[in-house]
Amino acid sequence: MELDILGLLLYCIPALVTGAIAFLFFREHIENESRRRDFLIQKDLQKDALPLRLQAYERLSLFLERIKLSKLLVRVNPMSSNKEDYENLLIANIEQEFDHNLAQQIYVTDQCWSVTSTAKNATVQMIRKVTMSDEIDSADKLRETLLTEMIDRRSPSDAALSFIKEEVSNIW
Repeated sequence: MELDILGLLLYCIPALVTGAIAFLFFREHIENESRRRDFLIQKDLQKDALPLRLQAYERLSLFLERIKLSKLLVRVNPMSSNKEDYENLLIANIEQEFDHNLAQQIYVTDQCWSVTSTAKNATVQMIRKVTMSDEIDSADKLRETLLTEMIDRRSPSDAALSFIKEEVSNIW
């Protein structure tokens, strides 16, 4: 009887060792395959997402160029000589451009979107600040003063464009 148990153990121990090794091997193999599959999926997603991200950066760059005061004032002409009407027209144009590009925030970093929003708000504030001046009495004078002010200092859009260019260069 003892001999039968000893013989049974001699057959079972190698089988158990072989089974444990096979279990560990297959578990490792399945984990590697899972990681490989995840990597391939991530690679495919990045391949598809990169053009969308670059397009979002392009659209934000275009937005920043369009709200640059030197270009906005040339493109948007006053409809009357009233400075408040012209101020409202300029701000409405900026807000319309911004609203048209709201969806781009999905594809860019939070910091990039924040810089873009800040540039838009700074441009609007600059228009409002100049309009409040008592020296400005007409839309043409507002336009002239804004253009003169842009000669003296850097546009908020320029800083945001520099940030976007740096961020896009980091993608590569």
